[in-house]
Amino acid sequence: MKIVILDSETVSRGGDVSLDGITSLGESEVYGFTPNDEVADKIGDADAVICNKCLITEEVFSKCPNLKYVGLFATGYNNVDLKAADKHGAAVCNVPAYSTDSVAQHTFALILNHFNKIRAYADTVDNGDWVNYKLFTYFYIPTYELKGMRIGIIGYGSIGRRVAEIARVFGMEVVTYTRSPEKVGEGAKAVSLDELLRTSDVVTMHCPLNEQTKEMINKEALEKMKPTAYFVNTARGGVVNEYDLADALNNEVIAGAGIDALTFEPMREDCPLRNAKNATITPHIAWAPKQTRIRLLEVVSSNLKAWIDGKPQNVVNGK
Repeated sequence: MKIVILDSETVSRGGDVSLDGITSLGESEVYGFTPNDEVADKIGDADAVICNKCLITEEVFSKCPNLKYVGLFATGYNNVDLKAADKHGAAVCNVPAYSTDSVAQHTFALILNHFNKIRAYADTVDNGDWVNYKLFTYFYIPTYELKGMRIGIIGYGSIGRRVAEIARVFGMEVVTYTRSPEKVGEGAKAVSLDELLRTSDVVTMHCPLNEQTKEMINKEALEKMKPTAYFVNTARGGVVNEYDLADALNNEVIAGAGIDALTFEPMREDCPLRNAKNATITPHIAWAPKQTRIRLLEVVSSNLKAWIDGKPQNVVNGK
């Protein structure tokens, strides 16, 4: 059994989390980073490949006839050509729900930063403004309580549900737009996308990227939102038209945005959101706390072992 890991640095830096659970399962080659034009060469005659965002295409499968397993360091699998995997008899296995807590936590870090103005106040204190102020109370930047606000959650899987749980603790009203409204349950209300956009104080994305959700948030959608609304995307960059979002921010169509995922990553110099007004952008770190990555690697190694044992799990193709 030959195993190739193409982009270990996306999950482990300086060995802060161990890859031994994977590499102990066979002869292994580990690459920190692999450009897409080198993927087939790096895989070579390997039986299994593990990667995060490297493109596993029809060309890769054709050049690597031994490849029968693609394991992902992720929940999303849009970087793998599933039809090609089926054609070449390869299993593609992801890691569902491993980052539920960390992504929900990061979602609220962005929300709280906006409504409590954490970044703005910390900057002004660093600049000496409080030192030079005559009163102990220095609140010239308005802040807002979340209690009583409506949060609109687009996508109501494990992360969306956890976001809803946290929102209810803050006293927020929860509405959701989901493909399975019958499964929403108590504590949230399923509504149309139009109603969610028009009535929510916070709109947050927790859906996969597919043909139905690609650029779901565009000029038309943004213009339906309240001018005081805050938009959050910790899902996939492609669910948003970034040019339309930048225009909405710069023209104060909405009040702000917290973004953790972009269409092209790493961020390009010409990314329209780079200098957009009232945009807080983090570099795709919602999933990255150490505990989360340890949990991820445990499932990645479990997936590979299950496939080796002839009992594959978390298979996303061939259905």
